[in-house]
Amino acid sequence: MIYIKTLALALLASVFGASTWAQSAAQQLPAIQLSAGMHLIQAEVAETQEQRAIGLMHRSSMPTNAGMLFVFEQAGVQCFWMKNTLLPLSIAFVADDGSIVNIADMQPMSEASHCSTKPVRYALEMNQGWFAKRAIKAGSKLRGGPWK
Repeated sequence: MIYIKTLALALLASVFGASTWAQSAAQQLPAIQLSAGMHLIQAEVAETQEQRAIGLMHRSSMPTNAGMLFVFEQAGVQCFWMKNTLLPLSIAFVADDGSIVNIADMQPMSEASHCSTKPVRYALEMNQGWFAKRAIKAGSKLRGGPWK
């Protein structure tokens, strides 16, 4: 009986340990190429609820022209926060035609909410300042994504 309890506790510890490790590891997702004017973007695509929930958490760096495209099943007011996200990011909320609705700068490890100003199905996170440095703002169009 003691052997079974010990085995059960060891099994629980290994499962819990693996789960904790998986939650703290940065995910790597398949990427697509987008463009904003002449600027190319390599965007990982987060399209499941689990992928969107993890997003860019636990990453200590990201290449200059890399980002993450969040794809939602339906248009809605989408809100993001930066819990467990180590990088300062800018987020562009994107309409069905690829036009940027609004952009917000987000601070690392913050639980402050940043939302789209109208219903959207897409959001693109990039290193903070990426959009501003390239004069990309609300009304600019992205190409190459699910909106084509």
